[in-house]
Amino acid sequence: MPAETTATCSVERPNQSGFVWGESPAIEPSNRLLLELAATDIPFLLVGESGTGKDVYARTIHLHAGRKAGEFKKIVCAGVTPQQLLRELNRNREPGAWDGKSCTIYLDEIEMLNPDCQRQLLTFLSDEGMDSAEGVSPIRLISSTTCDLEKEVEQGRFRRELYFRLNGACLRLPPLRERGEDIGLLAAHFLNRHAEELKKRVPPLNQQTRELLMAYHWPGNIRELENAMRKMVALGDSNLALQDLRVARMVRSTSGIQGGVSSLKKAARAASRQTERELILRALQRTKWNRKRAAQELQISYKSLLYKLKQIETPETRNDE
Repeated sequence: MPAETTATCSVERPNQSGFVWGESPAIEPSNRLLLELAATDIPFLLVGESGTGKDVYARTIHLHAGRKAGEFKKIVCAGVTPQQLLRELNRNREPGAWDGKSCTIYLDEIEMLNPDCQRQLLTFLSDEGMDSAEGVSPIRLISSTTCDLEKEVEQGRFRRELYFRLNGACLRLPPLRERGEDIGLLAAHFLNRHAEELKKRVPPLNQQTRELLMAYHWPGNIRELENAMRKMVALGDSNLALQDLRVARMVRSTSGIQGGVSSLKKAARAASRQTERELILRALQRTKWNRKRAAQELQISYKSLLYKLKQIETPETRNDE
């Protein structure tokens, strides 16, 4: 069977080591549901894009169980056979195996279970394989998916009965691009963690770096953020470590212009305009939208700044004096 992997998204928390709760409205409903139901035996279904922390939430549910945390077994569903699946399920049902501790089976990428495995799992659940018996610790079942399982059910690729048995409580983990309030918290944690691991100093998160992290779209979600912070610690230079993010962001910002840029000159002009706009907006924010002071910071004339403001879309300016 595939080996259990180590969770990646974490921060210290009272009575719970290794987890970032987050402060954004996007993640708060899932956190609340976890705290309310983790101590029960209700099966959880974790839904989210790759890299959003599903493995971490599975382990956190396990550690918040009402019983003392015991075995946590991760099964990667892609490629598993019915025999392997049944062997793992029954192995965790051996009397006295966990000495009263909780046992969690984590089924990763549940949508990848083949039809025979789906039938085998449904049989196990239907035959009271999850119920507690004398000398046997009950199993907590957690599943995760990156797709819409309801759609898989509608299209006949996933058994309806199994879906309802697995979906006792659904935690939807939003992508990092929807968790702007949590980016700084996560970044700071990863910097500290990897600085300790690599025995290096913690790089500072200056304003320019924070603005870049907030503006980037994070297609790889929390996993990508952690990799960027690890690189920052290893190199000790945020400009060098985050250069790929700057390039990716610039390409993304210019790729949609007029349905695609066909000329290198057009691409260069578009990139230049985007950079200039960002610099102007940052200067205006620092000076609380005092355009005269912003012009001084940018080392251009006040008249030039007014001209440029007419060329770009900006919020209503104020505090001209």
